[in-house]
Amino acid sequence: MRGWTSHAAAVDRLVDSFGAVAPGARIRLAKRTSNLFRPRARSDAPGLDVSGLDGVIAIDVASRTADVQGMCTYEDLVDAVLPHGLIPYVVPQLRTITLGGAVTGLGIESTSFRNGLPHESVLEMDVLTGAGEVVTATPDGEHAELFESFPNSYGSLGYATRLRIRLEPVPPYVALRHVRLDAPGAVRAIEQICASGEWEGERVDGLDGTAFSPGEVRLTLARFTEEPGPTSDYTGQAVYYRSVQERGTDRLTMLDYLWRWDTDWFWCSAAFGAQNPWVRRVWPRRWRRSDVYHRLLGVDARLGISRVLDRLRHVTGREKVIQDVEVPVGQLPAFLAWFDENVGMRPVWVCPLRTTRPWPTYPLRPGETYVNVGFWGTVEVPADAAPGAVNRRIEAAVHELGGHKSLYSEAFYDPATFADLYGVATLDAARARYDPDQRLSSLYDKAVGNS
Repeated sequence: MRGWTSHAAAVDRLVDSFGAVAPGARIRLAKRTSNLFRPRARSDAPGLDVSGLDGVIAIDVASRTADVQGMCTYEDLVDAVLPHGLIPYVVPQLRTITLGGAVTGLGIESTSFRNGLPHESVLEMDVLTGAGEVVTATPDGEHAELFESFPNSYGSLGYATRLRIRLEPVPPYVALRHVRLDAPGAVRAIEQICASGEWEGERVDGLDGTAFSPGEVRLTLARFTEEPGPTSDYTGQAVYYRSVQERGTDRLTMLDYLWRWDTDWFWCSAAFGAQNPWVRRVWPRRWRRSDVYHRLLGVDARLGISRVLDRLRHVTGREKVIQDVEVPVGQLPAFLAWFDENVGMRPVWVCPLRTTRPWPTYPLRPGETYVNVGFWGTVEVPADAAPGAVNRRIEAAVHELGGHKSLYSEAFYDPATFADLYGVATLDAARARYDPDQRLSSLYDKAVGNS
């Protein structure tokens, strides 16, 4: 635990580092790791000093709240609160996602069908603005405008130094049911569970799914439980996503449930051979983590290993297709059918969500059920394919179906479309107040211009 005195000293260092940046120069964080999947323009300018801003400040077990620093990872946050029988309302799937990152960049997980998105359990937050000031934003205070605009702003309005969040009480175990359905059947099940919180008379606390093929969607229904019993371990030789297809029921500890997807980065660890039984036996367990795989991608980008292999295989071109999109639940079958015909990547992750109130910078309709569809990989394209051609088609299809796309990966929207989809008028008004000298890059510059 950091404590309030340590936190105050860390904030002072951050503010001092802001003042040391040359007037007019762009402001950025000196952050060593990232869960973004879009390129960023190189910069030799010094970043802000975020040292000491990566922990839990205080936990109030009685009120079920925690004060957490913006650079604290969900892994460290869960380690601090789970011994008290508490977890954040929404715990994104990957261990090294930070709380500040999930709030300014959105996040989602299996509790989102009842708890919304991570920013919806934030009670207040301290934000370092583009003017170099730290202000406290709450839903109805002096800085309510910043509180409303901050989600999905990706650092274009400032950086959270502290967030006070609500916590949810949980028992030690999670009982799972993996239910096989086709896409229309999955829609009916999702609608029923979101409306009643139950399936076949049994409570559902977490809901997500894996779409393996056009005729096979496995919805995973999680029930949090005190009942003791044997549990599965997917941090060793077994691979979690395969169990979804192989088992009807399962049981995990709460900790292993929260990180069930991280060990193999959903299914993407297969690209590194980490699911091969022989490789897995010698791959250290501590290195079966999403952040390790992410660093391996960085090594490949620098050395060009995959490009060499593609030339040997006579692959003419390849495009990264790493996206999460939200579509209205009734449009899920149509989107999956379009996706199979035009992209052809399986499996894909599906996760229902409902927002609890309107948010101007990510305007989903409150109370309406959406389904997040996540797909992460590459597709072969012709040598003369336009850059981002596949991703552009996905953007158009999602827009046509009344959906929305997360901005953690590459985006290709024109300025007018982007402004309409992501509440840029609201962002511009907030930027005029909190970043009058435009020291921070705009959301469009970040998400599309990769600045």
